[in-house]
Amino acid sequence: MSFYEDLVTRTQLNYQNYYDLYAQGETPYELSTLKPLTYQDQITKLVDAINAAEVILVGGASGLSAAGGGDFYYADNASFRKYFGKFAKKYHFKGAFDGMMRHWQDRAAFWGYLATFLNTTQKAEVRKPYLDLDFLLKDKEFFVLTTNQDTQFVKLYDESKVAQIQGDHRFFQCVNCCSDDTWDAVKPVESMIEAMGDGIAIPKDLIPRCPHCGAEAFPWVRGYGNFLQGSKYESEYQKVSDYLLKHLRSKILFLELGVGRMTPMFIQEPFWNLTLNLPETNYIAINDKYDFLPKVIEDRGMVIVDDLGKVLSDAKDLMLKLKGGKNA
Repeated sequence: MSFYEDLVTRTQLNYQNYYDLYAQGETPYELSTLKPLTYQDQITKLVDAINAAEVILVGGASGLSAAGGGDFYYADNASFRKYFGKFAKKYHFKGAFDGMMRHWQDRAAFWGYLATFLNTTQKAEVRKPYLDLDFLLKDKEFFVLTTNQDTQFVKLYDESKVAQIQGDHRFFQCVNCCSDDTWDAVKPVESMIEAMGDGIAIPKDLIPRCPHCGAEAFPWVRGYGNFLQGSKYESEYQKVSDYLLKHLRSKILFLELGVGRMTPMFIQEPFWNLTLNLPETNYIAINDKYDFLPKVIEDRGMVIVDDLGKVLSDAKDLMLKLKGGKNA
């Protein structure tokens, strides 16, 4: 087990031990009671911390994509209707995940929905919060750890700079995990979308199948079914582990973006642990709801509770101003 995966495993045990607290959106850790800085001072501190860091480890979660319009997962909102309108009209789903979790007797219709889901993320342009973050990271030594499966980060950065520990919408696996194999999902999805047209089901002969056992394929993602934790999964953890071990003596900024209360064990709590145990490090989190800063790292930490897209945009504007208005 790699260094970072071990951290995650230990925090998962903590999650199990205090599940009732986590289920209520709380945490067992003692939190800071320090009065937060003004918003503008927080933006200044964020930019100063980025400039001062020798290394930045970005932890990007669902709130980052939601801030840029990728907010169709949990609600029947305008974004969901834009991408899934014909399914919303017929099935009355309350967000994209609702459709994923329903029992589908018609597999051709299910794959029509699933292909639409995957195509929406595979083909999406890089969202503005990611572009603003990219500006903030310009000329910095950094690495990205993400629980997002929507391929936004790998559209910006080389695969070697990104660890996708929860899967990736560009790949299929066997639904039964019959082998340690993943394969391309992009071209099959394109074919399904083209064949489906304005309908809501694909031709049955386009249902993708495992090349090894003939069972249905499934996206290589945690959360929808039997997630394959094989060599590809281990390699994602190994990337972030190797990066951290290489830079343990550096001044690291752990920059947590958009982590909610569903999965604190993958980014948030490991970042807390690392900040506590590496004295040259700092921790900054940005989300729109939760002011969760452990008391034990309050002298080296900050949480900005505000719209994530706005925060990154304002930080970019300030950094641009400090650079004399040069946007390159």
